[in-house]
Amino acid sequence: MTKQTHATAANPIRDAAYRYIDAGYRVLPANARRKFPTLKSYKQYRNKPPSEKQNERWFLSANAVCILTGEVSGSLEVLDFDQGGRAFDAWCDLVEEHDPRLLQRLVVQKSRSGGRHVFFRNELITPKSNVHARTVTPDVKDKTVLIETLGEGSLVMCDPSPGYVVLQGDLTNLPVMSIDERAILVDAAAAFNEVNSSVENAPTTKTTSDGTQPGDDFSERGDVATILTKHGWRLLHDGNNQQWCRPGKATGCSATLKDGVFYVFSSNASPFEPNKSYSRFAVYAFLEHGGDFSAATRQLASEGYGKAEDNDVNLSSFLDGLSGETKAKPPAEPELPDPGPVPESLLQVPGFISNVMSHCLDTAPYPNATLAFAGAIALLATLAGRKVRDPGDNRTNLYLLGLAHSAAGKDWPRKLNVQILHQVGLADCIGERFASGEGIQDALHLTPSMLFQTDEVDGMLQSIKKSNDARYENVLSTLLTMYSSANTVYPMRRKAGKKSPGTIDQPSLVVFGTAIPNHYYAALSERMLTNGFFARMMILECGQRGEGQEPKIAEVPNAIIDVAKWWADYQPGGGNLGTWHPRPRIVPHDDAAKGILIEARLHAEREYAKAERKNDSVGTTVWGRVNEQTRKLALLYAISVNHESPLIDEPAVKWAMTLVDHLTQRMLFMASSHVAESPFATDCLKVFAKIRKEDNLKIGHSKLLKAMAMEAVLFKKLIATLVERGDIIAEQETTAGRTGTLYRLNRVQQD
Repeated sequence: MTKQTHATAANPIRDAAYRYIDAGYRVLPANARRKFPTLKSYKQYRNKPPSEKQNERWFLSANAVCILTGEVSGSLEVLDFDQGGRAFDAWCDLVEEHDPRLLQRLVVQKSRSGGRHVFFRNELITPKSNVHARTVTPDVKDKTVLIETLGEGSLVMCDPSPGYVVLQGDLTNLPVMSIDERAILVDAAAAFNEVNSSVENAPTTKTTSDGTQPGDDFSERGDVATILTKHGWRLLHDGNNQQWCRPGKATGCSATLKDGVFYVFSSNASPFEPNKSYSRFAVYAFLEHGGDFSAATRQLASEGYGKAEDNDVNLSSFLDGLSGETKAKPPAEPELPDPGPVPESLLQVPGFISNVMSHCLDTAPYPNATLAFAGAIALLATLAGRKVRDPGDNRTNLYLLGLAHSAAGKDWPRKLNVQILHQVGLADCIGERFASGEGIQDALHLTPSMLFQTDEVDGMLQSIKKSNDARYENVLSTLLTMYSSANTVYPMRRKAGKKSPGTIDQPSLVVFGTAIPNHYYAALSERMLTNGFFARMMILECGQRGEGQEPKIAEVPNAIIDVAKWWADYQPGGGNLGTWHPRPRIVPHDDAAKGILIEARLHAEREYAKAERKNDSVGTTVWGRVNEQTRKLALLYAISVNHESPLIDEPAVKWAMTLVDHLTQRMLFMASSHVAESPFATDCLKVFAKIRKEDNLKIGHSKLLKAMAMEAVLFKKLIATLVERGDIIAEQETTAGRTGTLYRLNRVQQD
């Protein structure tokens, strides 16, 4: 039926009703004031459509029209923004950050009360009606709905009913949402929930509390954000109502943290249950102690939580010589959360990488899983160089940097790689030092696929930062260019008065470097972070040296040698020209992997856009490389699992996306903590870092002066400035009859 068939005179309500019927909706006449059908009973029309005569009779004089939502109208779902639509604009901003194009597809209607209705259909599900966000208004004691979805069993009033106007799109041409797209819309709505249904907490040691028990104390001042980050949660938006994304999920809000209460929406956020809230202490107990609240209480007590009020430290003392009593404003918390070093679960790749790691850990004098992983993936990347690619022509060349202290076992993975490459006849692929940019070019001209293993990365960066060694500047420039030339031709430099030395066809340079952590971070500068080298590196922190083991002589297992030999002998397409102009084999990805890769790309693009809006040059540089890094790692995962018939599948892509996102978040956090725009700002960051390393987050004057390694006069000026600015607090403490000065960070929660 169409409005042209039934229209005899101008009647906007009737005409709209027939347009909606033609669009596949179940439509009923309504009372505009009551926002309800004018029929005595309408439930039967969910099971069968009204007749043509009924429609003609209904809409002959109807003054409003409504649509039944849910399956009967083609899986129609409507997001209803109440309270004058006060959360609508903020919701739009949140959706736009996840998918800028999604908002443009939606159909938006203004309601009579000034609220908003967002219309869409669902691809694979029948939507249910549900409240996603509630609020408590100052003049209303009860909980009120802020955002809800109208699905199965509900209805919605529609334009041109009095007071209802379509602001965007066409109600007769709705977009169809995939499950992931709908999740973005609904998760964004849930992020605005301001009411907690219940608080999950357990008594610490008593059924009643005076507020000074360890659990209560932690709920007051505990750093739950760090705990969540440690266990894979990711902070999406900071502020009064923080929004968090659960582990294993790339986009969407899974929980909020407001006023010390963690409210979970997701049904896949174990050990937490959906639609429940948890105190800081409950979060700590579940994540750190498997839900054992007694063990959590004992541990917190050992860490100093639960002190009585009369034992609190007097924080009123400041440095002598400062005039007046200054109540400085605590400095802002860092914008970027710290995800911590890579968890060992993300270092597990089946097949060749796992086999090499196992042999390395079994034979190393000081086994280190992170270094073993870096060595194994660097070896595979070298073996497969110029031999495979993904459908986007991404290659296996990687730049890896393992951060480990001296004698922590950095040499063993490098020695193992040399041993394996020698055994399969690829000794020419190994390089050790970056003599010069020209030297790298010459080496790749002779052997286009090479593995450089070096322990001088931090020295190179220090020299570049101080601009006292042009040789290293040339090395860095060559490394940057080589990385991007793996799928093209690299023209070698021409020397004055001589013929062109030619080109390097598809150079595959893999770098496995190591550095001492504090030397590496001291070498970073804003220029280093934005020239692209930092963004190309996969930085893997190796942590403390593990327990040593007795050395053993063990042959490399045949399972490793056989695969390495297969790669050494494998020649992809190219015929007689294959050795110098190969056509690498394309490793396909299945449909599931393709969808996740698109999601990962959009996530990186959103983060890039956020950094761009903030004029954050470091953020744009790093996020600009995330998509490429993800695809490289997914390719390596696939060929590790099956070198003869590889396929980039869902596990490969999910692992790559999770690992790269974690490394990126950690890189940006560490950069923000160690890199400053001026030498003075750098010294300030050093002071903060020294204080945070202390067990009680306090450090004595003499110890800090010695740790800073600077002249006493400059140190005094630095400390006086930090105290006056309110960044740190100086306290007088008497021990064994001697009074000394201690410094601590001026933060409410001593993070």
